[in-house]
Amino acid sequence: MLPIFVRELCEKKKWVTEEDVVDCYAIGQCTPGVIAVNTSSFVGFKTKGVWGAIVATLGMITPSIIIITLIAALIGNFSDNPIVASALSGIRVAVCGMMIVTIYRLIRKNIVDIFSAVIAVATFLLMVLLDISAIYAVIGSAVIGIIISVARRKGEKGGEGK
Repeated sequence: MLPIFVRELCEKKKWVTEEDVVDCYAIGQCTPGVIAVNTSSFVGFKTKGVWGAIVATLGMITPSIIIITLIAALIGNFSDNPIVASALSGIRVAVCGMMIVTIYRLIRKNIVDIFSAVIAVATFLLMVLLDISAIYAVIGSAVIGIIISVARRKGEKGGEGK
């Protein structure tokens, strides 16, 4: 969903910036629910207030509910079909490609210095190697970002007097 959000919301409609989508994604990792619904609610609220959030959320979940209901009713008839299995396999590969594009865009836009690169790599390694929860990773990264920001400001103030 993220590549679609970026393309539709940032590039085509220009309702929000890529930074807004990244912020929403980070917040969405810490809140319950599907990222697509959380992002829709955020964009709806940002553009049209509470009613925008309600309509955007309903617009995001209604097609899924209809499709899932239809698939659940029919899945028994098609689950053993090799064509369906192959189609689902191809879809999974396409989704991986879309995720790689999104990750590339996020890295290009948000890894701006050595500190952000170190935070990104450390977070990735902690989550993969130690199975750290995304919530703890986001909170820890935020704390480290605040500490680095405060240290930089103090360094800039200290250098002005010289």
